[in-house]
Amino acid sequence: MTRTVSQLFDLKGRTALVTGGSRGLGLQMAHALGEAGARIMLTSRKAADLEEAVAELQAAGIDARWIAADCAKEEEIRRLADETLERMGDVDILVNNAGAAWGAPAEDHPVEAWDKLMNLNVRGYFILSQHLAKKSMIPRKYGRIVNIASIAGLGGNPPEMQTLAYNTSKGAVINFTRALGCEWGKYNLTVNAICPGFFPSKMTQATLSRLGEDKLAAHAPLQRLGDDEDLKGVTLLFASEAGKHITGQWLAVDGGVSVVTGG
Repeated sequence: MTRTVSQLFDLKGRTALVTGGSRGLGLQMAHALGEAGARIMLTSRKAADLEEAVAELQAAGIDARWIAADCAKEEEIRRLADETLERMGDVDILVNNAGAAWGAPAEDHPVEAWDKLMNLNVRGYFILSQHLAKKSMIPRKYGRIVNIASIAGLGGNPPEMQTLAYNTSKGAVINFTRALGCEWGKYNLTVNAICPGFFPSKMTQATLSRLGEDKLAAHAPLQRLGDDEDLKGVTLLFASEAGKHITGQWLAVDGGVSVVTGG
């Protein structure tokens, strides 16, 4: 029988791993998945931040746990995946969200900063996706991978942004999503990307302060920045049976900024 909408979005019995999940967009997405019934494993580098985030999720009635790991380091990524599988069983949903940004003029951009962003924002996504797919998703013919890209990956920025490596890494995430979605569709794995615009967060704090929140909001047709709810719907769509026929796609959640000509 055809399932109801509530059944299609129901994640009871599913397990999700969310990287960069201790605050900001990662924690918002963890809330969305947990509120829909999924068990949550959070990871980031700092144990204290994870303890606080998991306590917040548990206070909301969500089954949540944590593992501290650096998703820029291959050995840490593999340990994270293996420990998650050992403690939680099979992983149904992977949210690749851990990331970093760096601001510098292109002509002076440090090579080590370029490498840092590529290792975390692109290479880390690949290693974790590959490891979990081989050990859990492909053998069961089921998986949902959600990659966090950015509208910065859709094109250039105003000159004052000066985030060449970040833009490049997020553009890579978008095409990584397309290529992986094509290749792993035969295993019933979906791979999709979310492209947020500006959301107030620790990562965007310096840029928002420098350019002004009101000015950035004014560029959006909806005249606002993202808030603590705005990623919940798309995260749940891509992670649930409601999105089972969507793969290799990206969706901007940016108040319309990316569709403004010359914006």
